[in-house]
Amino acid sequence: MTVRAVVFDFGGVLFDWSPQHLYRTLIADDGERQWFLENICTQAWNTEQDAGRSLTEGTRSLIEQHPHHERLIQAYYDRWHEMLRGPLTEGVAILEALHQADMPLFGLTNWSAETFPYARANYPFLQFFRDIVVSGELKLIKPDAAIYDASLSQVRAHLPDIQAAEVVFIDDVAGNIEAAIALGWRGIHHVSAERTAAQLREWGVGF
Repeated sequence: MTVRAVVFDFGGVLFDWSPQHLYRTLIADDGERQWFLENICTQAWNTEQDAGRSLTEGTRSLIEQHPHHERLIQAYYDRWHEMLRGPLTEGVAILEALHQADMPLFGLTNWSAETFPYARANYPFLQFFRDIVVSGELKLIKPDAAIYDASLSQVRAHLPDIQAAEVVFIDDVAGNIEAAIALGWRGIHHVSAERTAAQLREWGVGF
């Protein structure tokens, strides 16, 4: 089967997002900062907001658990935009090349519904996507099969007869790719733009 659509994850593929970018300015000591991000403002906690919990509720509940870290916890979403350093230029170059080649493009991202509008407003390359599934809007999260089903339904709204095997999903998290492949999609675990581009070309995608 030929590839008829490409679905992109965002963080780690198109965006350089990391809490480290902000917390380097707030916690100078590397070990102390790492401890804080592994034990207080964890990725698992952030994922709850990506899955639909409000930023206000997420922040309030964490401060209740760790009141002595209130200032640092409050900064996480108050200064969230400082975690989003900018585009990953090599990944965006693949996106732009596929757009120029008229490949139908879609997004599938674990991202809070409250912070995603900032990305839409500040990164014009998001206009290349015909549609984007944002986890926080659906209150579903990768690697839940239901969010892939929602994405495929979105693709089929534009390409009604497309099969899962004609869709490529690109994500920097191996488990998210494994979930897509289990549902019949093609998947690329994004570790470098060079390798991702090579795999796309191996599958006959010209750009």
